[in-house]
Amino acid sequence: MSKSLFGYGLTTKAIATSGGWEIFDDKFKECKKDEFGNSLLPINKFDAQKSELEIPSPSFPRKHPLTMAAKNLISEYDYFSPKTNAFKIWISGTNGKTTTTKMTQFLLKKYGSDMGGNVGIPLANLDLNAKIWVLETSSFTLHYTNYAVPGIYALLPITPDHLSWHGSMTEYEKTKLKPLAKMHEGDVAILPEKYASTKSVAKILTYKNEEDLAKLTGISIKNVNFKVPFLMDALMALLIEKIMFDKADVDILNNFVIEGNKLEEFYDARGRIWVNDTKATNIDAAIWAVRRYKEKKIHLISGGDDKGVDLHPLFEEIAKFNPEIYAIGSNTDKIVTLCEEFNLKCTRCEILTKAVDEISKNLLKDEVALLSPACASLDQFSSYAERGKIFKEAVNKILK
Repeated sequence: MSKSLFGYGLTTKAIATSGGWEIFDDKFKECKKDEFGNSLLPINKFDAQKSELEIPSPSFPRKHPLTMAAKNLISEYDYFSPKTNAFKIWISGTNGKTTTTKMTQFLLKKYGSDMGGNVGIPLANLDLNAKIWVLETSSFTLHYTNYAVPGIYALLPITPDHLSWHGSMTEYEKTKLKPLAKMHEGDVAILPEKYASTKSVAKILTYKNEEDLAKLTGISIKNVNFKVPFLMDALMALLIEKIMFDKADVDILNNFVIEGNKLEEFYDARGRIWVNDTKATNIDAAIWAVRRYKEKKIHLISGGDDKGVDLHPLFEEIAKFNPEIYAIGSNTDKIVTLCEEFNLKCTRCEILTKAVDEISKNLLKDEVALLSPACASLDQFSSYAERGKIFKEAVNKILK
């Protein structure tokens, strides 16, 4: 019997360093070996009858011929769960899970924690002897996970995202709530209030907003140095520490530095403010960004791969603040049409560098230029990070 990996990405490459795997990917056209002795095979070489387990890359298509044929499909979470005694904290939701995960690790590293998952660190690279695993957990991973469960499941609010992959908002929500059915008595789930009735033997704590999280943690919001939208992330991290160790180190967390590509403010040569929020790849993240600058005239760059999500809720909200829109990406036509529907001024740019040039013609010193696209980047870029890099490079070329 063989062991199979589907897709040759970051997660599966890390697992493959152990050797002895058959790896299947659409880009493999002939049979080869990698440096670890694994077989790299075209997908038509997969024999489900001879495979004892199959692990896909987290975002590997759920309707792919390989996943449809597999009989022993598990996630990396399932594979590594029995290999470590680490206490598992899973952090999921639509927005803020990366920041929450990093904040939680910032608080818990003194207790012997390690961090991984969707944050960019495969589980194969984590310390199996660590006392705690803090894992950013995507809906893709949850879809493929069948056995592993967290000791604490922290779920941030869920808004439409990845609907073209999951098929519907109902399926997306169902996937996010999947761990609750398998959690054990004594485990803890922190959920948005709307999911309070979800069946689970775990202890369920619910919240509506930041104030509720602060009450659960037993701290005053005024002592936390982070603003919306990062305030909720900070409070969730503090609540996790409170649950585990009956303390919430606000003073320590206040030293945490927010990563780049999220509401990252900088200035051009003329002293005008630009904001790199390229990681806002969904509606909710972009709405929060626009709200943050609602007191200013906003020049908003919007568009990309919308992943099949209806963008009407985005425009219904941002129209209240009358931003000027600069449409980019594969859904430029859709953005332009929505601007017409909501009577918002719009410039068709299609590419990011043109949007920067167009904004520069109009931007005044008391206004803000905001890249918060509400869409994924892969239609035109290798990643959201590359989109942010090109954005900043274009702004830095602006002369006095």
